[in-house]
Amino acid sequence: MKLISVTKIWDASPHNAFTDLVRFKHKLYCVFRQASAHVSPDGALRILCSDNEGQDWQSVALVETDFADLRDGKLVVEGEKLFLFAGAAIQQEEGRAMRSYCWQSLDGVNWAGPRALVKEREWLWRITAHKGHFYGVAYYCHEHDGYAALYKSDASTDFHPLVEKLSQAGYVNESGLVFDEEDKAICLLRRDPLWQTDERALLGESEPPYTQWHWQTTNYRVGGPVTFLYQGKLYGVVRLYDGRVRTSLVAIDRQRAQIEELLSLPSGGDTSYAGVVLCDNILMVSYYSSHEGDCAIYFAKIAL
Repeated sequence: MKLISVTKIWDASPHNAFTDLVRFKHKLYCVFRQASAHVSPDGALRILCSDNEGQDWQSVALVETDFADLRDGKLVVEGEKLFLFAGAAIQQEEGRAMRSYCWQSLDGVNWAGPRALVKEREWLWRITAHKGHFYGVAYYCHEHDGYAALYKSDASTDFHPLVEKLSQAGYVNESGLVFDEEDKAICLLRRDPLWQTDERALLGESEPPYTQWHWQTTNYRVGGPVTFLYQGKLYGVVRLYDGRVRTSLVAIDRQRAQIEELLSLPSGGDTSYAGVVLCDNILMVSYYSSHEGDCAIYFAKIAL
C-alpha cells in the first residue's frame, strides 16, 4: 500500500465534513456537508465534480432545505440515475428529530426530491446497490431500546424492513455494507460507549435472503466506516480510536474479525467519513480532516 497523492479540494465553509465519492457517467462526484459547525442547523450538501480523475474539481450543486440540517450525504449509482441519501436533523419544540431522505438526478447537477424514507427517527446511514435493489442499515438511537435495522428497496426504491432488529448490542449506528462474489452480505457496524462498555465494532455476515446474521466483535472502535472488496479480501477506510485520531485504510480479516491498519492518511482532530472509488489497483478516497486548521475536504489516491 502506497499513498500516491493527497489534495485539499474544498475549504470554503467554516466546517466541511462527512464525505462520499462515486463514479457516474465517467466523472467523479464528491458530496459533503458544509455548515458553520460540526453540529449546527444550517447544514447543506455540496456536490463537486471532476472529469479528469480528481485533478480538478468544480462545484455543480448545493442541496439544502429550509427545515433541517442535512448530514452525511451518500451517493449511489443505479443505471442511468444518481441517488443522494442523507439524514435530516429537524429542529422541533421537543428537540432534534432525525429523518432520512433521498434525491435523484440524471446529471449530478439537477436534483429531484427530497423524499422521506424508512421510519421517523431512523437514520438510513449508507446505501449499497446489489442486484437491482438498495440495501441499507438504519439506526435508531435510544438509551434503552436503540437498534440497527436492515432495509431493502423494491423496484420503486421504497424501502421495507428486512430485519427490524439487526442488532441491539449496545449503541450500534454507522455501517459499511458490501456483498461478495458468493452473494454474502458483510457489514462492519460501529458501536459507541453511550450506554454500554464494549465499544468495539461488530462484523456481521449473512447469506441470501439476509435475514439471519452471524456477528463477531472486532478489535477496534471505528468511526465513519466505508468498506470494499479487493481481490477477494475485505478492506475499509475508517476513523480509528486508539489514542491517536486519524483516518486510515484498514484490512479486515473476516474469519477472525480482526482489523489491521495499513495506511494512515494525512489527518487528525475532527476527521474521517470517507468515500471510496476503486479503479484497477488504485483506490481513490474522499475524506475530511482538521489537521491543517478548519475542517476541509481531501482527495487521496492510494496504490493497492
